[in-house]
Amino acid sequence: MTPPLGDIAHVGHAQLFTPDPDASTAFFTDYLGLTVSGQDGDSVYLRTYDDYEHHSLVLTARETPGLGRLALRTSSEEALQRRVAALEAAGRTGTWAEDEPGIGKLYLTTDPDGHEHALYWESEHYRAPDELRPALKNQPQAKPNRGVGVRRLDHVNFLAADVLANAEFQEQLLGARPTEQIRLDSGRIAARWLTFTDKSYDVVYTEDWTGSSGRLHHIAFAADTREDILRAADLAIDSGVFIETGPHKHAIQQTFFLYV
Repeated sequence: MTPPLGDIAHVGHAQLFTPDPDASTAFFTDYLGLTVSGQDGDSVYLRTYDDYEHHSLVLTARETPGLGRLALRTSSEEALQRRVAALEAAGRTGTWAEDEPGIGKLYLTTDPDGHEHALYWESEHYRAPDELRPALKNQPQAKPNRGVGVRRLDHVNFLAADVLANAEFQEQLLGARPTEQIRLDSGRIAARWLTFTDKSYDVVYTEDWTGSSGRLHHIAFAADTREDILRAADLAIDSGVFIETGPHKHAIQQTFFLYV
């Protein structure tokens, strides 16, 4: 049975593993314009300026780079318990943790491909220090005057050995809705875009042609305008940041993007 819409309120934050935390932190702060909101042990917590929560991204020191957890905030404590019950009934039993600043208890589980997901409800609203206090009361933080100045974490694109099985995990157990997909001539689903909100997509699964499991394609941050994407390309060139591809426009979802 498909769960009721709204149990997952939005994507909360993502965690990346990095063998060079200093260089990764510099990339996200100096180039993309995120702000460091905390540090604990091997993890650095960063935020986009329009995020009302403590952090949008966690960088954790690891020998091998990759994706840690994707955190999803529920719409209520009752919604969290409903999703946990649904996951456990489907055999996706996880564990509880309370290991992030500004966030209450998290329920940790995995999708069929092994990507870790964290579901939570309790979250502190970010309070900007004086030097980052915004002029407008309805903004959590002043827009940093550096780098690209991305507004928010937009989506996560997972690589998966079985796109359909993982997409159905999101749909049937978490309440995501599919908005677009790639169906090959063979009938196999090679990619599917899913949303929990009124955005066109929050989570994507793309077929991993290597047959591997649990890998990441990319995380994406939203900018305000197409001009911001073009400016991001100029800044990348000036900053020595490698551009993988773009700026381009996706046929899927008609989004304008830059991969760095």
